[in-house]
Order: sequence, then C-alpha cells, then structure tokens
Amino acid sequence: MHDVWETTVRFAETDAQGIVFYGEYVTYQDETFSQYLREVGYPWTEIEQENWDIHVVSVNIDYRAPAEFSDELVCGIRVAAIEESSLTLEWRCRRRDGPVCAEGTVTHVAVSDGETTRVPEGFRKAVRDYQTEPPEPV
Repeated sequence: MHDVWETTVRFAETDAQGIVFYGEYVTYQDETFSQYLREVGYPWTEIEQENWDIHVVSVNIDYRAPAEFSDELVCGIRVAAIEESSLTLEWRCRRRDGPVCAEGTVTHVAVSDGETTRVPEGFRKAVRDYQTEPPEPV
C-alpha cells in the first residue's frame, strides 16, 4: 500500500467527543483515491477525456483508534482487484505518530453514458505499473 495523501485534522472535522467524526473518513478515503490517480498518472481529467467515470457502489470502514483535532494523518491506498467493470481498493488512515485510525475498502464501478462499461486497459496498465503488488484479477 502506498501512502499518497496527508492531512491535519481540522476542528470542523471533529465531533462532540473531540474526535474525527466517522463520516469524515469517507472524505479522507476519497481524497486519498484522487491523489492515487494522480500518482499512477491517470488523474480524473484523463478519465473525463476518455468519456468514462467511476461511481462508488460500496464503502466499508473499520475504526481502529481515534484521531483528534490537529493530529497529522497519513493515508495509503491500493487497488486490490480490477474486475470487468469494477475496482476494489484497500485504504488505510493512520496518525503520523501512531496507530491506524481507520481502514477499509471501497468499490467503484466504471460507467460510460450512464451504462456500466469495462475498466479501460490504459487504467489497468497504469495501476499494474505503479503498484508493487498488482491487483487481482487484471
């Protein structure tokens, strides 16, 4: 898993208990994925130019340890699987100085003109070339 996105917890991201509100981790995951796309050389603009899109269909997050205001977080991600029209990513968010705060998976489906489509070969190749451990199956 590559650490690709970092953030510092803002006060607005915390709840009444003073810890990161659970829903914020979905935003962290999304920001991490956007940065991952840039890292592999296949940013959102490339996806748009090729006339396809990726829609989230499933998110699963396990919460491990709290993060609080001003904690520095480091997030990693990898594509675990690429199917015909979907991809599943594994994601992890940890405090820079300590434990994993949250981890989980997110599944996206490739769509073009409102219909499910095959994940393009160019995207598959970019992922294979970037990751140390390639996704299954490709």
